[in-house]
Formats: sequence, C-alpha cells, structure tokens
Amino acid sequence: MMRISITALAFTILISIPVTGQQKLIDSRDKNEYKIVNINGAIWMSENLRYKGLPGTSFFDNDENNSTSYGALYDWKTAVNACPVGWHLPSGEEFRKLMDHYGFDNTWVKGSNEAFHIQLGGHQDYQGVFFEQGESAYYWTSVEYDETNAEYFSYIIIDNKRIIDISRKEDIEDIHGSEKVNKYSVRCVQN
Repeated sequence: MMRISITALAFTILISIPVTGQQKLIDSRDKNEYKIVNINGAIWMSENLRYKGLPGTSFFDNDENNSTSYGALYDWKTAVNACPVGWHLPSGEEFRKLMDHYGFDNTWVKGSNEAFHIQLGGHQDYQGVFFEQGESAYYWTSVEYDETNAEYFSYIIIDNKRIIDISRKEDIEDIHGSEKVNKYSVRCVQN
C-alpha cells in the first residue's frame, strides 16, 4: 500500500488551483502566490521569485515595494537555495529549451496564459548599484563556472529590440555580469 504524505498531498492541491486560466503555486514559507505555466512538459513559475527570508536577497533600489512587479534579486549562492520545496533553480539547458520554444516572440513578456512573462527586474552589481529596471531581466541558472562565476540567462531590450542570450563560460573575462556576488532574478522549475 502506497502512503502519500500530508505535505505532498497539500503541495499537489496547491499547485492545481486555477487562477484566471492558469495554475498557481503558493509558497508555504511566506504564502506568496505565483502563476505557473507548463512549457513543453516543464512547469515554470511565470513570475519572479519574491521570497525574502534568505541572506543575499535584495529588492531594486532597496525598496520592497518593487517586489510586486519585479520580484527579488539574489546573489548566486542564495539563488541556488531560494526555490520552494519541490522546485529548483533551472539549468542553462532548461533556459535554452525556453529560448527554443519562444524565440524572439512577444509572448515572453505578454500574451496568452502560456507566457513565461518576463519581468524586467534589472539587477544589482557587486558594488551594490542597481541598473536597468524596466529594461532588462537577468536570471541565474544552476550552472557554476568556477569559484566566483556562474551562468545566467538574459533578456534585454535595446532600442525596442530584444536580445536574448545565455552567458558562456568563455565570455567570463568579457562579461562582468556573471560574478556570483551580483544579484539577479530567480525563476523556479518544478522537480
């Protein structure tokens, strides 16, 4: 006879509650609700993580009111452990599958209930300076390059053109933004 834990049952029920045509996740740690979306069989958060209960977390301009529209920003070491139980920080490969699915289509930002819904939360650099809110989204991946650098996914709007990319290890010397002490947004994928 198979036994299902109360936690697992509650988790299953929570992610199956419809919200305007979408499903949602309720983070048991702080009761934040997140829209979720199934993209090619992977269940993704359709909003940036807003969990603030970990050191290494900040909000754009140190204003927690920004969390509603943009989520929180996390250094990489915090990001790796920031997702709720049953969810994980996606790998670069998981972000590549998103890129293959959406390409340069507008539905990244707006559109149907199946949108990943990019939130242009900007970032905070290693000196604590905030940049590019409303212009860019940087998301940590779980891929660690070395002791000080990690991989990230970026979605930037320059002159109304979208630039969508994943950092590459060989670019580290040229791209300063992959230092683990920088703070980027987090999206989680269900295990």
